[in-house]
Amino acid sequence: MNRIFTLTLLLVMFLSCGNSSTADKSKTVLKETTEELISNLNKEEKRVAYRLDTLFKQMNQMGTFNGSVLVARAGKVLYQRSLGLLNKSTNDVLTDSSMFQLASVSKVITATAVLMLHERELIDLNKPFAFYFPDFPYQNVTVNQLLNHRSGLANYIYVLNSEIYQPNYKMNNDEMYTYYITKNPKPYLKPNTRFNYCNTNYALLALLIEKISKKSYSEFVREELFKPLGMKNTATIKDIDLNGKNVTRPYDNKWKPIDLDASDYVLGDKSIYSTPYDLYLFSEAMYQNKIIKAETQDLAYTAYSKEKKLSNYGYGWRIKDMNDSLKKEVYHNGWWHGYRSSFHRRLNDKLTVIILSNQLNRSAYQTYRVYQILDNAQTGDTLEEVE
Repeated sequence: MNRIFTLTLLLVMFLSCGNSSTADKSKTVLKETTEELISNLNKEEKRVAYRLDTLFKQMNQMGTFNGSVLVARAGKVLYQRSLGLLNKSTNDVLTDSSMFQLASVSKVITATAVLMLHERELIDLNKPFAFYFPDFPYQNVTVNQLLNHRSGLANYIYVLNSEIYQPNYKMNNDEMYTYYITKNPKPYLKPNTRFNYCNTNYALLALLIEKISKKSYSEFVREELFKPLGMKNTATIKDIDLNGKNVTRPYDNKWKPIDLDASDYVLGDKSIYSTPYDLYLFSEAMYQNKIIKAETQDLAYTAYSKEKKLSNYGYGWRIKDMNDSLKKEVYHNGWWHGYRSSFHRRLNDKLTVIILSNQLNRSAYQTYRVYQILDNAQTGDTLEEVE
């Protein structure tokens, strides 16, 4: 009993303290909840939390990680931590309510919204997009091909390059759509030829959500997802103050601020801001089939492109089978203007790993190191070795 108490006390101290002035500014955001979190963990879970904290503190102290992390399994948060700066110019530190641009992780939300409307029999996934938008010039592109990136369409990020970098211009989805129906940029591929990741697909899906729901994209995701799930620190770029105290600023790897451009205001493919905890709430609601039914989720987690082994794409989720159905992983990463995001879920043990960063480096993508710690916990360090 004394050994367990000692480990708990040491771990609370470890999670609460830094070793340098930098670490002091990057101290844990769980001031009120650390002791409660640790006290609810069993021996193995405490060992996992200790090893995860060691990993992320080391990366932070080496200057390779600035961001927030959450790891949970079967509805239980095992580890939550924020390390580094929200705003370099003011030295404001990250907290558990600091909001990060999710970049392409936003596609998970967009795909889920489409599938919600599909469940209500308002969207037929097999219909051409032109069925809903008759002036759309690419008549053979279907809704499901937008979802699984098999449309072959040109990426608006590149075809609208000159417009995107006009100073003080904020592009919206309607303007992007107008360009496609008036200029008719040549597709990269014929529909359903092969997987070709393209932001245009999800910007178009945002327009579909708006037309079918008769709400703006921002309003739909706010009223149908964020509010019901208690995602209090999640919103699109249209609904937040970018200078707000909880909104992170993006930086390159030298801490040079990165400016936004016109394309930041196109929704569906990116530009949702959130926190690891809010994404955890979303993940748990998906595990519990509270948002869409299990059979609808199966559509999202089905691999639709066979060109690559192991890694594939469903509806808004990348899919990794690892030749083992018991370790099927659905995930999405994102990168955009200094932001890096990883949202990984392993379905069989209801594992959720979320890493968000507002600095240009690849540490947010090192989820494999988290998996190594989680999966080696039972055969790894003994309790004595951790102490």
